[in-house]
Parts: sequence; C-alpha cells; structure tokens
Amino acid sequence: MNRLAHETSPYLLQHADNPVDWWPWSAEAFDEARRSNRPVLLSVGYSSCHWCHVMAHESFEDEATAAYLNERFVSVKVDREERPDVDAVYMEAVQAATGQGGWPMTVFLTPDAEPFYFGTYFPPEPRHGMASFRQVLEGVSTAWNDRRDEVAEVAGKITRDLAEREMSFGDSRVPGEEELAGALLGLTRDYDAARGGFGGAPKFPPSMVIEFLLRHHARTGSEGALQMAVDTCERMARGGLYDQLGGGFARYSVDRDWVVPHFEKMLYDNALLCRVYAHLWRSTGSELARRVALETADFLVRELRTDEGGFASALDADSDDGTGRHVEGAYYVWTPAQLREVLGDADAEFAARYFGVTEEGTFEEGASVLQLPQQEEVFDAERLASVRERLLAARAGRPAPGRDDKVVAAWNGLAVAALAETGAYFGRPDLVEAAIGAADLLVRLHMDDRARLARTSKDGRAGAHAGVLEDYADVAEGFLALTSVTGEGVWLEFAGFLLDHVLAQFTDAESGALYDTAADAERLIRRPQDPTDNATPSGWSAAAGALLSYGAQTGAEPHRTAAERALGVVKALGPRAPRFIGWGLAVAEALLDGPREVAVVGEGSDPATTALRRAALLGTAPGAVVAVGVPESEELPLLAGRPLVDGKPAAYVCRNFVCDVPTTDPDRLRAVLNGRNA
Repeated sequence: MNRLAHETSPYLLQHADNPVDWWPWSAEAFDEARRSNRPVLLSVGYSSCHWCHVMAHESFEDEATAAYLNERFVSVKVDREERPDVDAVYMEAVQAATGQGGWPMTVFLTPDAEPFYFGTYFPPEPRHGMASFRQVLEGVSTAWNDRRDEVAEVAGKITRDLAEREMSFGDSRVPGEEELAGALLGLTRDYDAARGGFGGAPKFPPSMVIEFLLRHHARTGSEGALQMAVDTCERMARGGLYDQLGGGFARYSVDRDWVVPHFEKMLYDNALLCRVYAHLWRSTGSELARRVALETADFLVRELRTDEGGFASALDADSDDGTGRHVEGAYYVWTPAQLREVLGDADAEFAARYFGVTEEGTFEEGASVLQLPQQEEVFDAERLASVRERLLAARAGRPAPGRDDKVVAAWNGLAVAALAETGAYFGRPDLVEAAIGAADLLVRLHMDDRARLARTSKDGRAGAHAGVLEDYADVAEGFLALTSVTGEGVWLEFAGFLLDHVLAQFTDAESGALYDTAADAERLIRRPQDPTDNATPSGWSAAAGALLSYGAQTGAEPHRTAAERALGVVKALGPRAPRFIGWGLAVAEALLDGPREVAVVGEGSDPATTALRRAALLGTAPGAVVAVGVPESEELPLLAGRPLVDGKPAAYVCRNFVCDVPTTDPDRLRAVLNGRNA
C-alpha cells in the first residue's frame, strides 16, 4: 500500500496497490520534492478512462518502472474529476506545448509546481513514433540532473506564459439577435446533414448545443434549428451510442455514424441528455424522445444511484469478457451465436434484424454493437419486448463494468434538474423523489454551515477538496429546477446561498468575468478560467444560467446583472465557436425571451391548479421559471400579490416588467408560453 490507500477517490484507490510510491496532490508532496531535490511526476486521469488503465497496467504496476520512479521522482496522482482545477491548469500547459491533450495526462514539474515537460499516454516500449515511458523518464532525469538551469528557464517561461494568457472577455454588452443568428449559421456549416451531429469522428453528443437549438426554435420559430436538433437526437438514439437494452448513453462515438461508442457511461452525459430528450418531447411530442428520456432516467436511478441517495460518477468502459481479460465493450456487444444461445434460432434471427447484428460484426472479433437501423419492416411489439427482456437478463449475468462511486456535486446538480423535470413531464413522481433525495444529500453532506460546497463525497463521507464554480452553478441549477417542479421555497433559498458565493468568491468585480476557483481557494500557478462548454457546461455558462433564473424567481437585481455581464463572453464566442459555447447560447436565448416568470396560485389539491402547473412546466418559452403555491404564500417571491381570479386558481405570466392578464385557462397559458417572442 502507498499513500493513496486513505483517499476517497476510486481512481486514486485503484493505484493504492501500485509499487509506485504515489502521493496525492498536497503541499507535503512538493515539500518532499524540495527536500530530496527531485522533480515531480504528475499523472492525471479518472477511474473510467481506458488508456489510464492501460498505462497503469503497463508501467505503474511494473516493478522495474516503479523502482526507477521511486528513486528519481516524487510521483503525484490526481483524479481530474476530484481536482478539475489542477487538471485545467496543467492541461492548458499540455495543449499549449503539444497542440493536443487528453488522459492520462503526464506532466513533469519542478518542486515549485512549474511544468517543464508534457505528454499523455506513453507506451512501455517505443511505438508508432512515441518514445517509451522509460525513455521519457530517463531523458527527464538526465535533464534535471545535468541541465538544471535550462529546466528552470523552460519551467519559468511556461509558467509566465500561462499567467499572461489573460482571456479576452469580449464585449461588456449582452449577446443579441445578431450573435445568436451568427451562432446558428456557424452550427449549420458544421452540421453533418447525412448523420446528425457536428463535425467528424470522434463524435460527442452535443447536448448543450441541442438545448440552444430547441430554445432558438421556441423563440424564433426557426425550422432549421429544430430539424438539426430532431435529426441529431434520432441518430444518436438509434445508434450504438445509446444502450438499446438498458438505456443510457456512452461517452462518445468513435465513428461519424454513431455506431461504435467508447463504452464508458458518464453521469454528466446521461443527466444532460435525459433533460435534452425530455425537452425535445416537450417541443415536438416525439414518442422516441419520450422513450429515451424515461429510459435514461431509469438507467440513472437503477445503475448510478448510491446507497446515500446521490449518483455515482461513471461506469467503466472495460469489463471481463468471461475469460479473465478486461476488454472494452465486453458487457454490451453481441455475436449472432450469443443471440442464438439466449433466444433460440428464430428469435435470434428476429433480434439480429432489429438490432443490426451481423456475422461480420460492427465492433471487434465479429461482435456487434446493438443499434436500431432504419428499415421498412414492422416488428411485432410483444415479441420485441420479450426479446429485450431475455437479452437484458442474460447480459446481467455477464461481469459488470466497474462503477466509480464518487459523488461529484456538479454532476449531481445536473441529475437533479434532469430527473425533476422528466418526472414532472411524464407523471413519474418516483423520479422527482430521486431528484429530491440527491438534493438532500448535497445539502446534508456537501454543504457546510456557511453553504460552502465540497466537490465530492463517497460512502457518505465528504471529500477534502473545495467545490469549484461548476459545482456551485450546477447544484444551484438543480435546486432551481426543483423549485419550479415542487413549489417548495427551501430549494430556492439554498440556490440563493450558493449563488451568493458565486458573486462573492468567483466573480471579478470590475469586469464581471468568472473564475473556476474561489478567491480563497488553493493557489496554483494560474487561477483557472474557462468559459467554453465541453463535456459539461462550463462553470461560467452554468453560473450565468443559474443567476438569470434566480433573478427571475426572486427579482434580485444583482444576480440578473451578474448574469448579463457574464454573457458578454457569449457575444464574443457565439458566432466564432458555437459548438463550444452551447449552454451559454441557450442562456442567452432565455435572456432575450425575458425569461418569462410564471406564478400559479391555487390549492395544490385542486385539479385546476394541477392543470395550470402542468401547462406552465410544459411551456417552451426559453428559461421560463415557475412558482406554484397558495395565494400570498411567503415561500416564493413570485406568488406575492397574486390572488385567485373569481375564486379560481390562476396563472400570471410576466416578462421584462410587463405582465399579461392572469388566466384560469390552461390552454390560454399554454398558448402564451409557447408563443414566439418576435
């Protein structure tokens, strides 16, 4: 056992038995590097990362490599999901130096944490033009011992360059019609009309861009925006990216056609996509969208919910293939022979046609990833249900992929929002209860008595690392969704606590720019600051959205002003890089639409109140907030001064300090909330 044995991160614990004398990221590790006059090897990854596992097996479990490392380096292992700030700072350096990045990330540092040599995966032997890991170690060690001045000069220059890379904040004004139309044009140019999605392989699910497209259509009536969203969602859901038996999405597709996924399943992808498909159903009534939203929600609850009520971070891509080998995708793929073994000849042939399983296979060694190919044949629904049930039961007997049980605050916030809305839309109170359970855990375990957030927890124990901007923003987003769905003011109050920290600790008072770490957080060689949306909404975009919604719910001017100032970066980046500012664009759509504030007053047990509440929640107006309660309730500010109308439950809709005539008619409310803002 090394020093990682007492950590809470599943990724670090995977390395606790390595012969490498690992340290967690800590001041003590760098003190040891100074004391022993050795450079630091920083290795960053995460528990479901395939190539992280490969490098660990090839190098970190190798006794000779470990002995060399232990003699000449201080080795520090970091879980990028636990310390996104450390990951962001050094990934920026890797990308600046090499033009690319990824995990595992391998960086060599001075004892002052200044980087001087970079890489990602290194093989155990020279391969494909890459030096072996041992060659890299020997070269770095020689440079450290024989050319120390040169190393120090390089490290100092890299650190200065990083510190001077101040981001251009862009315009202080909010984005308007011109920028959002420019973003849509840019997306149209990148759109893959034949296959859905944007760009080439590998293809990632563009969940935040789809949210923008749906909101843009709702506000402007753009059929082109809606068509890109509909077609992309259908292609993803019919492809191998989606688990056709168990629900839920894999991380990305290695090909342009969504056929072969990288099989890890991440909480954040599934939370974001569950919400996307629920919103797509809300906009179109698509039965496919309804099914996928519910199946993905059920996957989240069934396979990722922890004993404490939170949601685990990920399922691994690899699993035992039945022979003792850990193989990517082994749990999910099928050969025709395996279908026959479970289903018999006739049903196996039926299943192979339906799911696109061929003798040649679409994956490795003749196996196929299950898909739903477009075809003319009409399949018997009852027979299909029986086939699915038997295949799923058989799959459950295979060795399951490992699960990273770490609860990440930000990603749980995304799950809370998705499950709350999906449960409300489709009459599934169990999903709303699952959302409340996760929110309770975040309050009970992740928030301290000053409403400061811990980034992670595991097995009911909070981790030691402070929350970053995305944690505060995404958890607030989840609480605000619960406010609209449940009508309980406590969630609005908790969101306010978190967003007050965003204003005080993460916002530059002069420019309105946002930082990823708090003002009083651990000092790294650079304070990370990234407004671009990648696998998840950036903390910057997520904070803008939560601040805007909170301002609409409460009338809090400082929060709305902060949201508007933060959206200046969308004005700058939206037309130039729309694929990487999708959530920022979606928030900008809400701002242009108001967002609308909907107050529904009436007794909760009254069917008329229920009908108005449902119409309010199903309105497509971008970013609309909903408050539901009895007249003059003090729980939610939007209910103040909103009486019943002729003794009946009523809905009030306001926007930009102007209110419509209150209505008691759900159809009228639906028309108002689904109307265009010309």
